[in-house]
Amino acid sequence: LELSKILGKPVKVIWTREDDFQHDFYRPGIICRIKGGLDSKGRLTAWSHKVVSASIMSRVFPQFVKDGIDSTAVSGIVDMDYAIPNVHAEYVMLESPIPVGFWRSVGDSSNPFTVESFIDELAHLGSQNPVAFRMEMLKDNPRGRRVLELLAEKSGWGKPIEKGQGRGIALRTSFGSTAGHVAEVSVDKSSGSIRVHRIVCVLDCGPAVFPDAIRAQMEGGAVFALSAALKEQVRFSKGGVSTANYDDYPILTMNETPDIEVHIVKSDDKIGGVGEPGVPTVAPAVGNAIFDAVGARVRRLPMTPTTVLEAIKSA
Repeated sequence: LELSKILGKPVKVIWTREDDFQHDFYRPGIICRIKGGLDSKGRLTAWSHKVVSASIMSRVFPQFVKDGIDSTAVSGIVDMDYAIPNVHAEYVMLESPIPVGFWRSVGDSSNPFTVESFIDELAHLGSQNPVAFRMEMLKDNPRGRRVLELLAEKSGWGKPIEKGQGRGIALRTSFGSTAGHVAEVSVDKSSGSIRVHRIVCVLDCGPAVFPDAIRAQMEGGAVFALSAALKEQVRFSKGGVSTANYDDYPILTMNETPDIEVHIVKSDDKIGGVGEPGVPTVAPAVGNAIFDAVGARVRRLPMTPTTVLEAIKSA
């Protein structure tokens, strides 16, 4: 506009895909350290969670950062669905030169991966079924119980699965709605490649005004989240962004997209969102299914073949 005013004629400005990749705001990278305690009956009695990440709110809405805490950075940690007697959460704000911004489901796109993965680890350590382990902690959360029960039913939880496959589950309440996913996957132990065969989603968003639109949001959220969980990664080097186009940023293709089922809970609870809640529990469900399939716990995203092979070797 300024150039056009000076020259007195239209000026064509092109913003290339390379410009877009390399001059954007990125989802904050996070690292977590979690400790949990089980009693003699295998019940979860203590949870300690330390998360380190850059702050989105410090850039866009600094007035909402209170006492050094960015609420989006601890979302999914301080408001877990489960009743745990002793919880300690700690946030360390990372000062980073990488500009960070909002991503679909914001902090819930990252933290539930760590929380729901660790919940499964604790269930395994306590020799408990992952669904029963969660259900025990949802006694005072009827909405969570409804979602988990329907999810177990529709996914055939506990029934035999195809040989060589694994099944994983995850649950999360976000943006006023409770959602859960079950993933069925297989893993090539020689290459580390993952194939997701089936995704089952259950959502309680209160009264479903437009069910078809809700299903579409859940299906789109599952594809979006699965692509990010398995493939998407922006790389940085030499003081800038080295990822410049899709040749270095693979995304999920149509032939890699699994069968996706969406089930909406009949609910009279308060109406919640449907745009964001379809994302948080896809990655942990896949990670938990990988463990079920090959006994290897993947603790880093994206779950690329290299990452999976590292997990298998260290299992």
